[in-house]
Amino acid sequence: MATIRELRRRIRDVENVSRVTKAMQTIAASKMRRAQRLVVSGRPYSENLQAVLADVAAQVAGDESLSFALLERRPVKRTLMLLVTPDRGLCGGMVSNMLRAAGEAIEESESPVDVIAAGRKGRNFVAGGRGDLKMELSIADPPAFENTVPIAHTLISEYEAGGADRVLLAYQRFVSVAVQEPVVRELLPVEPAALEPGEDVGYIYEPNAAAVLEALLPRYVETQVHQAVLEAAASEHSARMVAMRNATDNALELVDELTLEMNKARQAMITGELLDIVGGAAAVSA
Repeated sequence: MATIRELRRRIRDVENVSRVTKAMQTIAASKMRRAQRLVVSGRPYSENLQAVLADVAAQVAGDESLSFALLERRPVKRTLMLLVTPDRGLCGGMVSNMLRAAGEAIEESESPVDVIAAGRKGRNFVAGGRGDLKMELSIADPPAFENTVPIAHTLISEYEAGGADRVLLAYQRFVSVAVQEPVVRELLPVEPAALEPGEDVGYIYEPNAAAVLEALLPRYVETQVHQAVLEAAASEHSARMVAMRNATDNALELVDELTLEMNKARQAMITGELLDIVGGAAAVSA
């Protein structure tokens, strides 16, 4: 049985840990609220841009004189994946879930996979033998649009130059504070929603649909990459806040258990001392 001194030291150590996890929980909560606002405000633009892209693509469908590189679907000989992960851990099971989903996508791919890792956790995962690490990136927190545009341009350049015949986007989608969903989806070639050629979509494009589509395709890729980074950031801070809250609760529960054990040890010690005194007094009186 541990001594009272040992129990006091353990209680002090656990209390120090609880203070650290509480501080990390507070910081993560502050960052999560800001990241959540960015995600929620960015989703309508991202989703509506995708709808407009589907409409304008339908207007030029069937015109064989037009060719758009980002819409071109060709045999897949090489795949490029943008893997967005945190730089740090302490996020519960979020990172392992994301890496598991990315690993499954790499294993299921019928072509070799090059990975652009945005985040050290993804870099370490790929360096461990999953895919070929093509590039490592670091993204500022909070992510700004000007930070993610170069990433989108890199993906576009690789696809247009033939360095990749398919581009995948892997990130954690923010569902709620307690739920983050790993997503691995195809980014390039762009696959707009199917609409019948000539269908009335209620838009008039100037100067013409082809010119609008040519300008819209790079912006669509930029928006999708930026939104994915925002989703990943909100997921990271949410998962870390929940993990640190659970760690704080567990530490405080352990302090209570150790305090109870220390009180029992102190009571046993006092009882023993009283028995010694009573025994000594009885021996003297005899």
